[in-house]
Amino acid sequence: MKTLQQSIYDFPKYYDLVYGSDWRAECIFLKRCFEKYADGIVHELFEPACGTGRLLNRFGKKGYSVAGIDLNQKAVDFCNRRLAKRKIEGRAFVGDMTDFEVDRPYDAAFNTINSFRHLTTHDGSVGHLNAMAGAIRSGGIYVLGLHLTPTAIAPSEDESWVAAGRDLQVNTRMWLTDRNLEDRHEKFNIEFEIYTPARFFRIRDELIFRTYTAPQFDELIREASLWDVVGIHDFAYQIDSPVQVTDRSEDIVYVLRRK
Repeated sequence: MKTLQQSIYDFPKYYDLVYGSDWRAECIFLKRCFEKYADGIVHELFEPACGTGRLLNRFGKKGYSVAGIDLNQKAVDFCNRRLAKRKIEGRAFVGDMTDFEVDRPYDAAFNTINSFRHLTTHDGSVGHLNAMAGAIRSGGIYVLGLHLTPTAIAPSEDESWVAAGRDLQVNTRMWLTDRNLEDRHEKFNIEFEIYTPARFFRIRDELIFRTYTAPQFDELIREASLWDVVGIHDFAYQIDSPVQVTDRSEDIVYVLRRK
């Protein structure tokens, strides 16, 4: 099988399939977060690191006004073609989520699949939360999902899953190659195995993440002082089942409200 050493983000069609399978549960959960945690009506939505716009597309079809930013031009183009095709109000733009401004504040924002941890420095993380504070109105919310590093149990080191669509299957695997909790980084290899009726091949990439224990993330929120934590959930996306973060927690969704 031929292997391409390239960024998975340069293949938006495959990326969208791999990470799009759980969109329904995410959208239901996010809508309920808007209703439960935001002050006032939520109509205008913003997504940093929006990628292919898999969630912007779904919310746009429900009548929300949507916008997003992402560093990858190919992903942004893919997102905008889909929004335009469906005549959805809103667009994505190429932008750095550590330093950006918006024309007007939005009612709510979300970043649900660990993209926040791509910000590998403390300054970048604080910059992102400050930029988001400028993008969300007072009383609006930011739903932020990430993998914490547990301290009472061994952290996860690999995962794999399969996504399939019409004439296309993508087998995905991620595995740890390096973890340094003192320097607060971990590296994973990620691999897409692509199967179509005409060909099959492999895409391999390396992902670098900043690590957060629960106390480290709490400290970050305190430093970015314009946010309050108003809800904590896990990746089961059960709005009526908030969780308490412990030294065993890994998959956590924080609901932050703009002061």
